[in-house]
Amino acid sequence: MKVLLFGATGMVGLGALRECLLDPGVESVLAVVRSATGQRYEKLREIIHDDFTDFSAIESQLAGYDACFFCLGVSASGMKEADYHHITYDFTMAAAETLVRKNPGLTFIYVSGAGTDSTERGPWMWARVKGKTENALLRLPFKASYMFRPGYIQPRHGIVSKTRLYRVGYVIMGPFFPVLRLMAPKYVITTEDVGRAMLQVARHGADGRILENRDLNALSQAYSRPSTPVSEADTG
Repeated sequence: MKVLLFGATGMVGLGALRECLLDPGVESVLAVVRSATGQRYEKLREIIHDDFTDFSAIESQLAGYDACFFCLGVSASGMKEADYHHITYDFTMAAAETLVRKNPGLTFIYVSGAGTDSTERGPWMWARVKGKTENALLRLPFKASYMFRPGYIQPRHGIVSKTRLYRVGYVIMGPFFPVLRLMAPKYVITTEDVGRAMLQVARHGADGRILENRDLNALSQAYSRPSTPVSEADTG
């Protein structure tokens, strides 16, 4: 399987990248980024691209892929709706519309969030914009498309958030996460589980196109690597 990855420098994207690198069934990963990840692995290639509203300059390099894991996103905290819409909706749709032309057989997985508003009319700005993005993606003629709605995501394996406030929160919550997961498994997940759920869905599909946190945990549990994984020391 050949995977395209957007958002590879973010917390969720790094989790997805790690699982792809560990999975021997993933032949190659192409990360489309605005700045280099700094990672070097045999099956990882990067394209540094500045304008995420226009992929025409690199679209010939985006053909021949089986799955896209779209993990790019920002926190809506303190953002004006127009700016949040530009990053969340415009960036996503520019990529998706390019990919559906180049890869009609591709499975597109979009990381949204718990509480996303499919009606696009609710009171929360971020939820409306996410809902609009999900709805637009579901209308595109991909082989399959899935909207991932994780709840609270705990980073694992040294992965950290790019947002300082979130980093502090994750450090505080880390010791309590096992208890939180035991008490509220429908609402919490790890970066590792999100990445494994992506691989499971890319290979086998899922029941339903909008997948809530509980669905993602179940998909992660169902995931198994197709053969002996590479050494974890090789993936950080």
